[in-house]
Amino acid sequence: MVCPLKRYVMENNFSLRQFKPALLFIGKFLGIYVVGSLLYGMFITHYEPTADPATIQVGFQTTAILNWITPNTTCALHPTDPTVLISNQTPILEVFEGCNGLNVMIVFVAFVIAFGPLNKKLIWFIPTGLLSIHLANLLRIGLLFYVSRNYHHQLYFLHKYFFTAFIYAVVFALWFYWFKIAKDPDHAHA
Repeated sequence: MVCPLKRYVMENNFSLRQFKPALLFIGKFLGIYVVGSLLYGMFITHYEPTADPATIQVGFQTTAILNWITPNTTCALHPTDPTVLISNQTPILEVFEGCNGLNVMIVFVAFVIAFGPLNKKLIWFIPTGLLSIHLANLLRIGLLFYVSRNYHHQLYFLHKYFFTAFIYAVVFALWFYWFKIAKDPDHAHA
């Protein structure tokens, strides 16, 4: 007796060759994502028990932007936790390692490289995409500062859901754009 799944595969003439592009994409994506995540984990743990340099830079860059709008905003390392405190006379927001945007950047790069093709478009698109994600992340943290200061009771929901969706919407928009230009050989990339 033949297994129903095996019979279905044989009757419909399925082969792994049909799924090769999808399997190759998934393999490349997972490989790049796992390696990137492991390197990121080693990077973070290397700096324990203090904040890592990327989180510190994101905190100070956000503070510099906030000072244009809200003078006297300061940034300092938390005395006991691996976080950065953004304050305006009193501590208002703690920036943790997950807020530095590197995890999101790893997912972005893994997708773009896995989708391919490796060419000149990719060379300029990855740094441009990373910069876009970084700027969106700075905006996200700056807005969280104002939410924390003015609408503290809504901080959890907005941080966990709204602003997470915001940063991933930026990534999805970049992926969509990459999908379009990777498939269009005549696309201008000025």
